[in-house]
Amino acid sequence: MKVCGFTIVRNAIKYGYPVVESIKSILPLCDKVIVAVGKSDDDTLTLIKSIDPQKIEIVETVWDDSLRKGGKVLAAETNKALDAIPIEYDWCIYVQADEVLHEQDYPAIKEAMLQYRDTSEVEGLLFKYLHFWGTFDYLGVTRNWYRNEIRIIKNNKEVRSYRDAQGFRKNDKKLQVKKIDATIYHYGWVRPPEIIKNKISNFHSLYHEGESLEEKLKATEEFDYSEINAVKKFSGTHPKIMKTLISKLDWQVDIDPSKARFGLKDRLLFAFEKIFNYRFFEYKNYTVIK
Repeated sequence: MKVCGFTIVRNAIKYGYPVVESIKSILPLCDKVIVAVGKSDDDTLTLIKSIDPQKIEIVETVWDDSLRKGGKVLAAETNKALDAIPIEYDWCIYVQADEVLHEQDYPAIKEAMLQYRDTSEVEGLLFKYLHFWGTFDYLGVTRNWYRNEIRIIKNNKEVRSYRDAQGFRKNDKKLQVKKIDATIYHYGWVRPPEIIKNKISNFHSLYHEGESLEEKLKATEEFDYSEINAVKKFSGTHPKIMKTLISKLDWQVDIDPSKARFGLKDRLLFAFEKIFNYRFFEYKNYTVIK
């Protein structure tokens, strides 16, 4: 069984992406990793070159700003990395530059790839998600956070990154996937407040333009980590690869997990989900095979 990882990145240093930890977290599972490095305003290219020259292949790209509506440029860049994967690889492991795998999940991931390698109806593997908020101690738990997403796909060139690169589709149809007992640790919202504001502004520029962009940027200036609908304290362990970053955390975030900010409808839906572990109206860009 041959496995290739892939990801995209641009301005990782400028916007505080833990891309080194992200890539290193999938290296033990991969024979090779393709990284599409967009032309950056910082030294991201040198950073990626320093990780593991023996395993990592870099594809240098230029992002097409005309694809900003809906974040399409993210899917376009992801497809560049995906297209660079040689045909002899069986599986493709995808992580975004702020997502990290936990080493405790390696056995389950390997087992699933072996189990379903020759099962044609299984087109991908579905991961659970933990979304960290503000610091490494809190998780976002509202309905705004997606609970699952595809992060391993069969090496089929008909599979394309979908919309803003959150998931994948094949010929515009949802992939048939198997759930596996593995989790993506998403650290995209754990950065110093000033850096996270810059990151949000940058992302708005990938999705909006004109007056809509101006409105979004104005709202970003007032960003405050404490203004979140609901969080909970994280009681598990982080991936070992994150140890150094966690030890360097040097900002304060005023978060009170006992307080929740909901309208009546959202409060009822949130309460129902906590009791029955079922989410009404949940967006699922995949079809789970039982």
